[in-house]
Amino acid sequence: MRNIVLILSFQLIMINLLFSSTISLEKIEPMFWWTKMKNPNLQLMVYGKNIAETKAYIDYAGVEIKKQSQVENPNYLFVDLIISKNAKAGKFYISFKKGKKVIEKFEYELKARKDDSQNRDGFNSSDAIYLLMPDRFSNGNPANDNVNGMLEKSNRTKPLGRHGGDIQGIENHLDYLEELGITALWLNPLLENNMPVESYHGYAITDFYKTDTRFGTNEDYLRLVEKCHSHGIKVIIDLIFNHCGSKHWWMNDLPMQNWIHQFPEFTRSNYRAGTIVDPYASDFDKNKMQTGWFDKTMPDLNQNNEFLSNYLIQNSIWWIEYANLDGVRMDTYPYPYKNMMTKWAKRVMAEYPNFNIVGEAWLGKPSLVSYWQKDALNFDGFNSHLPSVFDFPLMYKLSSAFNENDGWDTGLSSLYDILGEDFLYPNPDNLVTFLDNHDGDRFFNKINGIFNSYKMATAFLLTIRGIPQIYYGTEILMDGKEHVSHGDIRKDFPGGWENDKENAFLQSGRSKKQDEAFNYMSKLLNWRKNNEVIHTGNLKHFIPENGIYVYFRYNSENAVMVILNNNDKSKTIDTKRFNECLANYNSGSEIITDKELLDISTISIGKKSAMIIELKK
Repeated sequence: MRNIVLILSFQLIMINLLFSSTISLEKIEPMFWWTKMKNPNLQLMVYGKNIAETKAYIDYAGVEIKKQSQVENPNYLFVDLIISKNAKAGKFYISFKKGKKVIEKFEYELKARKDDSQNRDGFNSSDAIYLLMPDRFSNGNPANDNVNGMLEKSNRTKPLGRHGGDIQGIENHLDYLEELGITALWLNPLLENNMPVESYHGYAITDFYKTDTRFGTNEDYLRLVEKCHSHGIKVIIDLIFNHCGSKHWWMNDLPMQNWIHQFPEFTRSNYRAGTIVDPYASDFDKNKMQTGWFDKTMPDLNQNNEFLSNYLIQNSIWWIEYANLDGVRMDTYPYPYKNMMTKWAKRVMAEYPNFNIVGEAWLGKPSLVSYWQKDALNFDGFNSHLPSVFDFPLMYKLSSAFNENDGWDTGLSSLYDILGEDFLYPNPDNLVTFLDNHDGDRFFNKINGIFNSYKMATAFLLTIRGIPQIYYGTEILMDGKEHVSHGDIRKDFPGGWENDKENAFLQSGRSKKQDEAFNYMSKLLNWRKNNEVIHTGNLKHFIPENGIYVYFRYNSENAVMVILNNNDKSKTIDTKRFNECLANYNSGSEIITDKELLDISTISIGKKSAMIIELKK
C-alpha cells in the first residue's frame, strides 16, 4: 500500500512539473503592421503560458529584433522590432524557442502602406461633426443583438441596457446624414465591451483590437468607413486611454502589478480635472484625480508604465491605419498622465501631419481648457501637442444665454464675452463647438423647449468660429435630462428599429415641428458645407445692445452678417454702427428665408430669431 502511495505521489509531482513548464502562445498584439511607417519601431506584446521562457527569432529582410523584455508575469514577453524603410510587405514567421527547440510559431504580416496614407486630411473647420451612440441609433442586423460569449443580452426595455443598434444600422442611414449636411461622423466607441451590465456606451473596453460583435466585425467597421467616405463623410474614432473594462482579458493575468492603479480598497477619482492646471493644487488631490478609478467597473490604467504606454499609442495608430480614419476623439483627456498624452499626440501627428485629434477636457473656463491645446502659452511651459479641444465654456453659455434677460454679462452678452476670451486659445478655429453631447441634458431641455431659441442657437453654432458638432437627434428636437439617467439622454433614434411607431429618418415620420427643425438645420449645414468664409474667415463682433447681437465672418472676397434678436418683439436696426464691416457692401441675401435685401442701411428682424446675410457689393 505504501509503495502505491509513493508511486501516485511521484506521478502527481511529475504531472505538476510538466504542467508548470508548459509553454503556449495565445496572442500577439498588434496582430499585423505596415511597411513605410515613419516610426520604424514596433513593440509586440506576446501573451501565452510561460511564454517568457522562450526567445523570439525572426528571419525576414528588413525586420530586426532590437530587444526582448521579460516582466513580472512570465505569461508575457515584449518584443521590440525595427522595421527598416526597405522592408517589403509580406508574411513571415516569428519563432519562439527554448534553447534550440522551436516551441511556438506565429505567422506575422507586414501590410503595404498606401502611398497617400500619411497625407490624409483630418476633420477641420470646413466640417460638421455628427455624434451618435451606435447602440441607440439603428438596429440594422437583429441577428447580432445577442451573441454567444457576450455577457449582456439585448433588452430594449432597460434604459441602460443593450438596445441592438449596430454598424449596419449606421450604414443604412448614411443618406439621411448626407441629406442633413453632415461631413464627419464621431462614433462612441465600437470596441468590445464584454461586461455583465450597462456597457452599451462603449467606454469599458475589454479588447482594444476587436469591434464588439454586437455591433459587427472589424471588417464591418472597415466597410462602414469606406461607405462614409463615398458619401463625403469623414470618420472619427473615440478612444480611451484612462481606463478599460474590468472584464478586459488581461485583468485576470496582469503583465505587471503597476499596469493599473491599485489600492487597498476601491478609490474613485475626484474628477477634479482642474487640479492638473491649478498651480496651487495639492499632490494628494492631483494624484487622486489621475489614479482614482473612473468607476468600479473601469480600472484606471497607469500610462507611466512604458509597456502600457507603447501598447496604447500603437493601438491608436493601428486603428487609424487599418480603418483609414480621419480623426480621433480622446475621452477624459486630462485624466491620464499628461506627459504620456503629449508623447502620444506627437507620435500620431508625426505619422499623419494633416490629421486632427480633439481631446475631451471637460472644464468650464477658457483659461482651463486652453491649457490643453497645442502651443498654449502655459505658465509651466507644458505643450500638449493636442491640436483640438472641445469648447465646453461656450457650450455652457449657449445653455443659458437664450434663457436669460440680456444684461451686462447675461443673455447674448455672455456669448460676446466668452468669445472675447479666445485670445487664450492658440487656435480657436480648431475648437469643436457644440450645443449638447452624450453626457449632459439634451439642448431642447436646456432651452425649456422654446423653438425660436433652438433656431437662434443653431444659427450661432453654425456660423461662429470652430468645428460644429451635432448630437444625434438634436436635429429632430429629441429631449432628455441627465439627472433622470444617462438612458434618458441616450434614447433610441425613432425609426431605427423595425417596429418603431415613428420613423424620423423620413419626412413622413417626423412631426411638423421636428421636420421644421430638421429642415432649418439641414439648410444651414448644407449652406455652410461649401462656404469658405465660414470655415476660415475672420470674426468681428459688436457689443450686444438692446437684445441684439451682430457679428461678421469675412475674408478679402466675401462677408456674412449674422444678427441675433433675443427680444420678444421685432426690431429694426440702423446699420451705421457696423460700417467698418459694411462699407464695401450695399445689399445682401438672407439665406434662411432666401429673401433679397436691396437696402441694408436698415434691417428688420423678427422676434426671437436669427438672420444670416450673405453681403453683396
